[in-house]
Amino acid sequence: MRTIKLVVAYDGSAYHGFQKQKNVQTVQNVLEEVLTMLCGEKVVTAGSGRTDAGVHALAQTVTFTTNGRIPCANLVRAAASLLPEDIVVVSAEEMPEGFHARFSAQWKTYHYKLLVNEHVNPFMVRYAWQLRQQLEVKAMNEAAELLLGTHDFSAFRSSGSVDTSPIKTIYAARWQQQGEEILFRISGDGFLYHMVRNIVWSLVQVGMGKRTVQDFAAELTAQRCEFLNEPAPAQGLYLAEVGYREYPQL
Repeated sequence: MRTIKLVVAYDGSAYHGFQKQKNVQTVQNVLEEVLTMLCGEKVVTAGSGRTDAGVHALAQTVTFTTNGRIPCANLVRAAASLLPEDIVVVSAEEMPEGFHARFSAQWKTYHYKLLVNEHVNPFMVRYAWQLRQQLEVKAMNEAAELLLGTHDFSAFRSSGSVDTSPIKTIYAARWQQQGEEILFRISGDGFLYHMVRNIVWSLVQVGMGKRTVQDFAAELTAQRCEFLNEPAPAQGLYLAEVGYREYPQL
């Protein structure tokens, strides 16, 4: 039995998230159908984590086991001819027995994309949160620095999440502006349901002057529902990288 690791990129606009569901189209549904054809047997995949409807991935990790003998290089080429254009298998490699996309992961990096412009860019509607008001990026970064280290992120967990520990460690969190685009990068050992999108929404409130850095600090130490927050729009979020070794120290 072989264990195969895939790195998959996808545009989540047309899908009800990554995770397999009945009666709706998801990335995992489509991927398993194609892999089943290529391997000549039913394939059940595991992803490094779920992404919600409309969320994208630059590098989602997927693993599966198979008795099929298709070489990994051929699997990448064959998948390209069978998958829709909005799902791409970037790479495939054989891994030791027991390797698992989710349980072997040590950290993840997400990107969140904002566009600050006078008029909506129709070509970016599905790929960024577009705002009219200019943001104070320096203040947003002052607040983002408070995320570093190990914290209880209960205040940034949306209802409906699975019952997992809210204690997470954040290794990096930084906004960078280039022209009208403002990109947030955040890396950590795990993330709660809607955690990144809730953090982004609160940091944007700081950038708009509706909250202070001190308000954000209080929110970080609060319990769930003590502060108002809501998920930033899904289309701005990208799963950028999943790491299977210790997070690199810069």
